[in-house]
Amino acid sequence: MAFTFETRYDTKALSVMARALRKTVRKKRSRRSHILGWIVIVFALLLLLADGFALDASTIITSLAALALLLVFLFEDRLNGAVAKKRLLPGTEKAVTVFSEDKFVSTTDVGKTEWNYDKILAVAETADFFVFIFSKNHGQVYDKGSLQGGTADDFRRFIEAAAGKPVQRIA
Repeated sequence: MAFTFETRYDTKALSVMARALRKTVRKKRSRRSHILGWIVIVFALLLLLADGFALDASTIITSLAALALLLVFLFEDRLNGAVAKKRLLPGTEKAVTVFSEDKFVSTTDVGKTEWNYDKILAVAETADFFVFIFSKNHGQVYDKGSLQGGTADDFRRFIEAAAGKPVQRIA
């Protein structure tokens, strides 16, 4: 049985991949960064309140820094997805991937790459995508809407057996 995906590496897909990386292989680092960031925001708010909120340069800079940090927390996956899109090599915006029993082959306008299932560190799944994670900085995303050769349930069972890893559901 062969499964085929045709995936567009747009901002949405790359944002999903960023979220999958953050919630799997980067989970501890992400948690530490968030804790540190929230501590900085709380200190900034305390600093603003301690000064009696006088409208001066220091207050404006502190407020802008806290607001910027908050916005980064709220939109971090979209920001990482947008940065990843800008870093894509020309010709890799679309990939067709065929999964067989012993390997999977990704084809883009740039070329063809064969992968073995033992290179996969983790497999994640969202409502619209499957994400293969190869390292803390690298992954591939597969659009469920383009799946041919079976259902998402069939592919999930197949990839769990082929990669020897459970598929992690992420929101």
